[in-house]
Amino acid sequence: MSADMANGILAPSIAVLCIVMVYLYDSQGFGYKLFNLLLKLMVAVIVISFFGVVVYMSFKGQLDWGRIGAGIIPDFRMLWKPANTFKEALAAVGPEFRRYWIDKIVNEQQDVLVAAAATAVGINMTFLLPYSMLKRGWNKDFRGLAIFDLSTGLFIPFILATGCVVIASASQFHTKPAPGLLGEMQDSKLVKHDPSLVGRFQGLALDRVRKEIGAESFDAQFTDLNKELIEATKSKDKARIETAGKKIAILKTKLVLDLPLADRQIAAMLVRRDANHLAMALSPLTGKVVAHYVFGIGVVGMAVSSIIILMLINGFCVTEIIGIEGKGFWYRVGCIVPAVGLLGPFIWNDAAPYLAVPTSVFGFILIPIAYITFVLLMNQRKLLGDHIPKGGKRIVWNMLMIIAVVLVSVGAVYMVKKKAGWIGIGGVIAFILLAIIVHFIRKAQGKESLL
Repeated sequence: MSADMANGILAPSIAVLCIVMVYLYDSQGFGYKLFNLLLKLMVAVIVISFFGVVVYMSFKGQLDWGRIGAGIIPDFRMLWKPANTFKEALAAVGPEFRRYWIDKIVNEQQDVLVAAAATAVGINMTFLLPYSMLKRGWNKDFRGLAIFDLSTGLFIPFILATGCVVIASASQFHTKPAPGLLGEMQDSKLVKHDPSLVGRFQGLALDRVRKEIGAESFDAQFTDLNKELIEATKSKDKARIETAGKKIAILKTKLVLDLPLADRQIAAMLVRRDANHLAMALSPLTGKVVAHYVFGIGVVGMAVSSIIILMLINGFCVTEIIGIEGKGFWYRVGCIVPAVGLLGPFIWNDAAPYLAVPTSVFGFILIPIAYITFVLLMNQRKLLGDHIPKGGKRIVWNMLMIIAVVLVSVGAVYMVKKKAGWIGIGGVIAFILLAIIVHFIRKAQGKESLL
């Protein structure tokens, strides 16, 4: 079965499954509870497996817990400086191109940190957490239960699960060149490389070549070959297309091999591994075959649960916009709208890399909005009444929250400027102004309704 055919079957099937789950969520019936239990078990399989890998590698003496423990303390220098583990590899690179690789590494680190914060914190904190609590009817009398539920049901499992995944995957991939990309030998044989990584590796290496010889000189080497490929494609001559493609591939390989080994090593280190490679992090415990099945089950569980969460968030947003309670017909309509994503395999496969940038940036913008809202809420006696923080406790909480607001706001502005330029900054300003205008319009409408 081809990948397109598989997508054509799986995408609609998952969409239908998620729509059914959203319907059951609104009714809170037995079917929802049963399926929710199955999802938790699917995710638990992969969490327990990664936990087992960490335990197994610890007994084998393959993990340095001193360094892992030190890594628990956030190192904010990684936002502008490569991790210390790249120090040796960078030292081997020629000084004239060391800054090039430093910028590449820092850019990768920033993207990972922003994407994680935007999706895990920005969207969930702004929408899902408060609206889901309101839907459950958890008011101030349920504060203790809410804290317990958030801690035991989300915070602690999240720390343990992601910690084990990071430890297991880092032990396999971090600062380690992808096998076979450097032409290394093992037992007098070439190490077999993963074909899916060749394009990513060559992309990084060829960017380095372009930096050295200049964009015009680099592009000039491919001009005639690209023309030949275009003409072959127009003629629909498969033999000519294959020949032209091979010539381009040979030239790319030659340019990559002409690079110093130190540059190629860093490029092979920075190649992004996908789910198939991450599954191999389980192989020390389960073996390669079982690792793929275990990881596949867990990924399906996580994907389906994430889709359902985002659909629920969309439902809450729609009902909030039209000013009704988060349930019923329009709530379900709002939840189903994101199901248009099932058209992805047919419409926007090529656009996926471009959609990821504005999505992650917008998600990061939501973090300072959420934090500012919490600061204002925490100081609203009208809303909190006797539960408002008092004395030194109030001062400490405000100081901590203001520091957090400043940090995430600076980070959000920086990432928007980096990813979307001044157009992105203008979009953020327009978004904030629109939010302020809507706030005052709704406030005025509320006063009119009272009159």
